[in-house]
Order: sequence, then structure tokens, then C-alpha cells
Amino acid sequence: MRDDMIRPELLMPAKDLEVLKTAVRYGADAVYIGGEAYGLRAKARNFSHEEMAEGIRYAHEHGVKVFVTANILAHNSDLAGAEQYFGQLAALGPDAILVADPGMFMLARKACPKIPIHISTQANNTNYGTFNFWFEMGAERVVCARELSLNEIAQIRRAIPEDREIEAFVHGAMCISYSGRCLLSNYFTGRDANRGACTHPCRWKYAVMEESRPGVYLPVEENERGTFVFNSRDLCMIDHIPDLLKAGVNSLKIEGRMKTALYVASVGRAYRQAIDDYLESEELYQSRIPQYMDAIRKCTYRRFTTGFYYGRPDQDSMVYDSNTYVNEAVFLGIVEKITPENRARIMQRNKFCVGDRIEVMKPDGRDIPILVKAMYNQNGEEVDSAPHPKEIIDLELVLEEDMSVSADVEEGDLLRVVMDPA
Repeated sequence: MRDDMIRPELLMPAKDLEVLKTAVRYGADAVYIGGEAYGLRAKARNFSHEEMAEGIRYAHEHGVKVFVTANILAHNSDLAGAEQYFGQLAALGPDAILVADPGMFMLARKACPKIPIHISTQANNTNYGTFNFWFEMGAERVVCARELSLNEIAQIRRAIPEDREIEAFVHGAMCISYSGRCLLSNYFTGRDANRGACTHPCRWKYAVMEESRPGVYLPVEENERGTFVFNSRDLCMIDHIPDLLKAGVNSLKIEGRMKTALYVASVGRAYRQAIDDYLESEELYQSRIPQYMDAIRKCTYRRFTTGFYYGRPDQDSMVYDSNTYVNEAVFLGIVEKITPENRARIMQRNKFCVGDRIEVMKPDGRDIPILVKAMYNQNGEEVDSAPHPKEIIDLELVLEEDMSVSADVEEGDLLRVVMDPA
């Protein structure tokens, strides 16, 4: 690592225990998760008390931190339960608790005095005065509002204590509402985005209707797929890491607590490689940017934008003209163990068959093409395919170029099918 550069933290999301372990294996310095209440991803699988304890233990054994989100905008009815919940977290010992609401902040400080508190982007942190307010209250880190430019972040860095940390999103879905404070979901469906139940109305089709012509829908910037005037592209800053670090960002945060293990592994591994390459040599990093982008596209994604980092964007660079993802790879499963017969055991997630060409995705950056030579069900019977999701199957995997050689597959490797772009 170059002497003039501080190593930034790579902060990755996890919706459940499987994804947490994937994030740890594929390069996270820290993982953020949610419990069964008080986080902003109520529809995620989330963590029970027992799963959170196991996840924290596993991460700590591998030198990785765990942050727990409790960043709802609380109502009166939330506070008593939240105080009890924070008491439970104190016993588990996560590395930080993430909050947005001042009331929740005070409860967390009281119940968890030894656990650092981070301030969520949901708190609308847009200026150095707000950052310093939270630091004076006892927070150790503040997450930037997504509306900040890199110039503004650099100004904040110069105006805050050196030992306090700035976290910023670098990749993933963006909310059309100011720092995520959405009212549309509650208005349309009665499900409050600010309490974790967002229905994502920004992804829906919209039109204009004139008062005197009810039922006549007028197009707004319409294309052949419909009108998606609120539907933002996804953020991607993997080719701008030097600018983020020069602005003073300590933690590079990937969005996605609803995402699959394939997404977390693909995006996390790419950012891990990009950060490490840049810390070694800027020339090395610049030369490999196309490789990072190719790696990110081997999972589900939307078109990309740099958001507000380089100033106020125009609509053409922000709004996505569809509500669908691009999908260039299919997640098959994670190798849970290697059996005594040298077979890879997985919980299968999508159908594939004997004879299929698939790919093993390694945490160290290698992607190895392999063939499925044989497949066995839970009863040890040889089968041609596993058509039902979440079947436990054992696989004989061989090299594509020489079927007499077993593939180099280890526990924790991810199996996928990369789609033909044609």
C-alpha cells in the first residue's frame, strides 16, 4: 500500500446469514445487517437474535466488523420496544449501531454505551454543521446524504475532527426521494418507507391526466416500454475510487440489503479488487477498470450513474427508461461442503442439468469454467437435473477442457451460469 493513502473500509450488505458469510468471504471489511425490527428493509429476510449472534461470531473470526441498522424514523409506539432491542444488541456486541432518529440515538447511547453509533443517510446529513452536531453528541461516523457532491464531502472532511469518519454510498439502487425520506409509499399503499416497508412506487409507470379529460393519460418522456419519470439508475463509482478517497471518505458502502449472494459476491469482489489495486498503484487500477465493470455486470443490475457526486445531474443521466433489471448471470448455489466422494454439495437456487457448462466464482478473483458431470439428490440417487429450488444436491464437477480432471471447487465458492449476451 502506498504511504500517502489510508486504506478505506469496504462496507457490504447482507439480508441473511448466508449472504453475510458470502460478503465476508468475498472481500468485506465490514457488513451491515438488520434485525427483525427497526431497520429500513422490513421485506428483507433479516436476522433473528440467534442468527445475528452467529453472524457476528463468524465475521469476527475472520476479522470483519458487523454494523446493525436501526434507522427507522420512530413513532411513540416504537420506543419502548426499541429500548429493549438495544439492550439485546448490547449483549451481542456488534461493532456499531446505525440510527437516524434522535430519539433512537438517545436510547442506543443509554442501552449500548460501549457500542459506537453511526448516523444513517436517512438523517439528511448534508453539511458539516450537521456532521459536527452528531459528533458532539457522541457519534463516531456519519453517512453522507446521497445528494452531496464530492466537493461538498471534501469541505465536510476539512471541517470535522480528523478522528471522526465519513461513510458514503458508492454502488447500488438510489431513492428518488431526498436522502430516502419517501412519502409516496405510505400515501399510495399505507406502507411507510420511513419505517422499513417501502413498496418502491418510484419504479412504477406514471402519466399525466388533465382535469377536464378524466381517463385520458398523457405521456411524460415516454418510450415504448412506458413512463418511469421517478425511476433512478443505479449508482456505480467503481471507476472513481481515487476521487472518493481524495475527498476524505473513510467507508465505501454498497447498497443492497435485499440482494442475493450472487450480487453481493460479484459487486463486493469487484470493489475489493479495485480498492486493493488502487492502493498498490493508480496505473494498475486504471488499467483494470474494464475488468471491474465486466465483473459487476455478471449479476443483476440496472444502468449506471454517478448520481450527485459531480454536481447536479440532468434527467437523462439519472432516470432509467425501464423498471426491469439486466440479468447476465444466474445464481445456482454456494458450495456448503465437499463430501468424502469429492462432490460439491449445494442448496440449489435455479434449475440446471447434467452436462451444463457453469462457472465457479472464487473469492480471489478467478472465474473457472466447469462442466456438471453428474448430480445426486439427497437420497444419493443419480439425477439429470434438480428442478425444485432449495434442493440439496451433490455435484461431480470437472474441468471443461479435460473432463477427467476434477474442478478446483472449495467450500464457500459460488456457482453460477453466465448468460450469453447474444
